[in-house]
Amino acid sequence: MGINLVLCAGCLRLLGAAGVGLSGEARPWAKWTGVVLFVLLWVPVGAAQLPIVAYVRGISSDLSITLVVLACLGLGRRLLGLRAIGQRERNALFAVIAVAAMFLYPLALGWGDWDAYRLGWGAPGMWAALLVLSLVCWLRGLRLLPVLVAMALLAWTAGLLESSNLWDYLMDPWLSVAALVYCAKAAILKLLKLSGRGRPGAVS
Repeated sequence: MGINLVLCAGCLRLLGAAGVGLSGEARPWAKWTGVVLFVLLWVPVGAAQLPIVAYVRGISSDLSITLVVLACLGLGRRLLGLRAIGQRERNALFAVIAVAAMFLYPLALGWGDWDAYRLGWGAPGMWAALLVLSLVCWLRGLRLLPVLVAMALLAWTAGLLESSNLWDYLMDPWLSVAALVYCAKAAILKLLKLSGRGRPGAVS
């Protein structure tokens, strides 16, 4: 179900980027497009007669709760006209995910003597870090990240995914790549803006 929702959200986003009109307010035919995509992904295909989403899961494995919730928020905006995630919330979320990805995956791949992935098996230090991060964000008026952490912890406690490691509920490689690309793009745009201000005759 999570993979299906993420694929639907991704397809609708691509249609919006192509200028089809799904990125603005909700439209009746856009809702039908989402419904059709959702149903088609469950249609059995191939010799094994497995739904399309099952083949995707064989490649991607389960997606993180964070990515699924973000996909649901995106679907809500495009299909129901809900308010989009604020720029400040988005910047904070992707910055934290990008930093966590640069911390987790190199160590998990053996680039050091310590495996950070082991923290996800229930280390108190990781719980404390998540608590401090959530409190800091909440006090600064950032609500999205603490809510996503809480939902991931609830799903981990309930064992909703195949994995029993908390990291897999908080983030996944697909979300990490998206966060790194987002942060790199934001950094480049900021540098270009600063360089433009520093040129002689530039308008302040």
